[in-house]
Amino acid sequence: MFCLLVEKVERKMASSRIVTKFRTSFDFKGYEVSRWFPGHMAKGLSRMRRQLKGVDCILEVHDARIPLSGRTPRFQETLSVRPHLLVLNKMDLADLSQKKEIEAKLRKENVNHLTFSSCSSFKDHGVKQIVPMVMDLLATSPDFYKADNEDVTLMVIGIPNVGKSSLINAFRRMYLKKGKATPVGGDPGITRSVMTKIRVSDNPSIFLLDTPGVLSPNIPDVETGFKLALVGAIKDHLVGEDFLADYLLFRLNRQENYRYVEHYKLKEPCDHILKMLAHIAVQLGKSRKIKMDSGTGPVMVHQPNFHAASLQFLRDFRQGALGPAMLD
Repeated sequence: MFCLLVEKVERKMASSRIVTKFRTSFDFKGYEVSRWFPGHMAKGLSRMRRQLKGVDCILEVHDARIPLSGRTPRFQETLSVRPHLLVLNKMDLADLSQKKEIEAKLRKENVNHLTFSSCSSFKDHGVKQIVPMVMDLLATSPDFYKADNEDVTLMVIGIPNVGKSSLINAFRRMYLKKGKATPVGGDPGITRSVMTKIRVSDNPSIFLLDTPGVLSPNIPDVETGFKLALVGAIKDHLVGEDFLADYLLFRLNRQENYRYVEHYKLKEPCDHILKMLAHIAVQLGKSRKIKMDSGTGPVMVHQPNFHAASLQFLRDFRQGALGPAMLD
């Protein structure tokens, strides 16, 4: 037992010496994040504004792993004319050890009504408190006060892939004991139009409007774009899967989150993305043949499939297999 303990301490000390040599900044190499504001986003935003007249309250859903990044400025004019509740979703994937600090920073951005939720795996954490918060918010807003027998209409807005449709379906499970009424997917751009009213509760009588995810046409800086891509709000290929995987490895190391070492059965933390991806590719049994010049003629050799490994690394992060994360 003592020998095992000594061996464990020695491994930890060796890893600490390695980690001190890791990168302290990420080289974006003059990279510019591609703009992703296709036609359905512009049309959806325009239709959302037209439907505001029949909306009592705005539910803005955002990813809890990027609570301070990526919220669309174009929503601000929408939020200013209706009662507004910010729902930081996917809390089960987020490191909320600095939750109070996050709430304080958001209050400085005039976010006065905030809650956290998770709609994955039918657990629906935090969803139950949203309706009481909305009703309290309306009760203190004279222009939008609703009597007990009146319908309440909420518009659900947010950037792509933050769980807006999942939240609507969670409401239906909770209050109507019914299945999903709106499609759910792990890629940005699943909901492409403002849908008709969806009933989510009989008492109180509440309807929700789902809307397409809308990004800002002008992402403020490259790192914000990478954060958005890591949580799936921007399609991977617009950034580059291998480049994005390298940024993810950098962020995990900077936050001293080394769960990937155990997950991928590495000997120690790693700061070299090609070495890391080669190890993952071998684990997956993923390789590809490439033609190389041997000096005497072309030969076919097997090379680790770095692209497949990058996709797996990103997928594991997004599903929480590498532990809770905070990118802000």
